[in-house]
Amino acid sequence: LRRQRQMCIRDRISYMVSKRKISRNSKVSGGFSVEKMKMKNGLLKMVVLSMLVALGVVISPILRVEGMCPMAHFINIVCSVFLGPWYSLLCATLIGIIRMITMGIPPLALTGAVFGAFLSGVFYRISKGKLICAVLGEVIGTGIIGAIVSYPVMTFIWGREGLSWLFYVPSFICGTLIGGSIAVSYTHLRAHETLSDL
Repeated sequence: LRRQRQMCIRDRISYMVSKRKISRNSKVSGGFSVEKMKMKNGLLKMVVLSMLVALGVVISPILRVEGMCPMAHFINIVCSVFLGPWYSLLCATLIGIIRMITMGIPPLALTGAVFGAFLSGVFYRISKGKLICAVLGEVIGTGIIGAIVSYPVMTFIWGREGLSWLFYVPSFICGTLIGGSIAVSYTHLRAHETLSDL
């Protein structure tokens, strides 16, 4: 009886030890897979961000006049929907800097993009995926905040005269509405294509 009890105790101990080893291995492998997925997700976001920056620089001259760049707002909204507010802010900043360096665009390339890009992503996230809220964030951020901030930047830094606080508001709002309409049409078309592929 003693030997049988000892054997039972040993069997139970070995079973518990092997069970703990299996659980530890599964946790390690699970954590590794999660980290791997995070790395892949981050890499994918950076690739999409790079493509949007390149596309934004190339198509920015379309329909552009000073104080109105609809295609920049289109890129802002698309980036906000796909990547979120921080990536959208980074995208708008990079596009603006590249346009200023290569195309000689005034600082409106930044003041007329970064505020709307960030607010578009924030509004889209708060609304839990409503596209109209992303467009609204772009209109408020660029058409109002960006337009007002552009006045001191263009007057005191760029040396432009004859401007007022609301000088850029009409053209900025017009540009955001055009770019927002294009973004809405594009995202609806992409959604329709995705559903048709299923």
